[in-house]
Amino acid sequence: MPKRGLCMKILVAERIRELMRIENLTQVALAERVGVKQNTISAWLSGKKEPCIRSLWLLADYFEVSVDYLIGRADV
Repeated sequence: MPKRGLCMKILVAERIRELMRIENLTQVALAERVGVKQNTISAWLSGKKEPCIRSLWLLADYFEVSVDYLIGRADV
């Protein structure tokens, strides 16, 4: 796997984790709100998987941030 892909997975995981902390959400609660399974959230947070574009849209909509923010292309 290219290093860039790994860095992006880590960044996405960090952004999701921080937003969850701000909203005081558990993995289960976030999974329910965006319509995925808890083990999917766990895989994202551990860097084992990246959210697909549809999931990024759902996360961005839920947290009221941009997809660019989630993937590290914007700071807000």
